[in-house]
Amino acid sequence: MGTIVTIDVYVDAGMPVDRLAAHVGRARSALHRADDVFSTWKADSPMSRLRRGEATVGQMPPEVAVVLDACRAARVLSDGWFDPWALPGGVDPTGYVKGWAAERALDALRMPDVAAAVVNAAGDIASFGGPAPGAPFRFAVVDPFDRTRLACVVEHTGALATSGTYERGQHLFDPRSRRATLAVASATVTGPELGMADALATALAVGGQDVLERIDALDGFEALVIGHDGARRSTSGFPWAPESVPSTVDPAA
Repeated sequence: MGTIVTIDVYVDAGMPVDRLAAHVGRARSALHRADDVFSTWKADSPMSRLRRGEATVGQMPPEVAVVLDACRAARVLSDGWFDPWALPGGVDPTGYVKGWAAERALDALRMPDVAAAVVNAAGDIASFGGPAPGAPFRFAVVDPFDRTRLACVVEHTGALATSGTYERGQHLFDPRSRRATLAVASATVTGPELGMADALATALAVGGQDVLERIDALDGFEALVIGHDGARRSTSGFPWAPESVPSTVDPAA
């Protein structure tokens, strides 16, 4: 997937190291499996073969159809601002599959002896549990104008995805104009599942206000955009940490 993934696991101090290693090993295997199937950098991966027209979806591993169906759902929810079929080189579900893979790794950690876990795929986060019973996790959103500063802190257990060009440079494409574009400086989406949050954050980064309003109407998902002028707009239920609640923030609509 061309990125770094970190895993934090919260367990009882008495858990044997070999058992903890087995849990983390299953999570790593889920990530490696996703990379083997969906990498667009590996010429012999199933996704690369599909993009070149050398095989059909029916000839792919079963998770390819699952991911592409989810991408179709994200395309509908975003009003077409997320569209893996509109990218150069053929269908490319990378904007969804990174979050999906992190969720599969997280699922591998859902064991009775694991109280909480966080899978961080280059800043896109899947989590369950919390740092203490009844307490949500606290995650920072980087200031897109100064990566040494924080834009805000959110309190949320579940998924958090942020999209922009301040880390990787210009890599976002408008599926309508077929050109590289960025409507806002930063787009963050929280929700129950990271694959869809990742796709919606990508759509929000290129679609801006139109997508923010659509996310505001979705159950379970919230969003924040930071404009090129530094102005912040959010959905009504965005999970700000108390110290991060701005004195003024424009609503989604």
